[in-house]
Amino acid sequence: MYEKEVKAALKAAHSAGGIIGRYFGTDLPVEHKSREQPVTKADREANDAIKKILLDTFPDDGWLSEETVDTEVRLGKERVWIVDPLDGTKEFIQEIPEFAVSIALSVGGKIVVGVIYNPITREMFEAQKGGGLKLNGKKTGVTTRTDLEEATILASRSETKRGEWTKFEKTFLVKTSGGIAHKMALVARGTADGSFSLQPKNEWDIAAGTLLVEEGGGKVTKVDGCPFTFNKPNPRERGIVYGNREIHRQLMELIRPLTGG
Repeated sequence: MYEKEVKAALKAAHSAGGIIGRYFGTDLPVEHKSREQPVTKADREANDAIKKILLDTFPDDGWLSEETVDTEVRLGKERVWIVDPLDGTKEFIQEIPEFAVSIALSVGGKIVVGVIYNPITREMFEAQKGGGLKLNGKKTGVTTRTDLEEATILASRSETKRGEWTKFEKTFLVKTSGGIAHKMALVARGTADGSFSLQPKNEWDIAAGTLLVEEGGGKVTKVDGCPFTFNKPNPRERGIVYGNREIHRQLMELIRPLTGG
């Protein structure tokens, strides 16, 4: 149903990945949008490449990206591309290959196309609603683990450094990993069993990964257990929980006292 959109998203991800790959390991100047938000020339050039390919192909669609000034125009659109051209900029700067291009298409507030691409490992994840999950063209999916104590749960480096995961280290195996798009792709393919974050996330952080996990057989919700709706006036969310369906259920139980649920 969305074959043309998937094809365009894959093309855009490859183009952005080529730009990011050329800059990886070079001495790029780093700016900061805020204390915790670095940005580089690679972020901006990748954003421009993705935007040109997608909006040249679908000129009537809306646009929401981390690296583009947001406007209300998208709110009047049924179809909106939600993009993070380089999710995991901190890892990119530190030359840790745990970052990704993240591209999603929202139709009526639901994600129907998702592509995540790591240009260093050359892992291309793609999904369309109802079509399953593919990694480099081959079907893949979440784990079947049911025991949280035996599970591998991914944690962000910044949250780990702040000590936010210390309390869970005796509950399951905590494994530190890069940007959230990268983490969601790893859970979707079954490299890890799940993850959560009680820190705010933007729609561009999680849009593509949400579809990947779901099409891989897993579950993604807000910290209150409700599903996400996309292309909202305020694209910021309170947090996220995702994993295979049973691990997701157990993670929800675990964090409920921490979220006031």
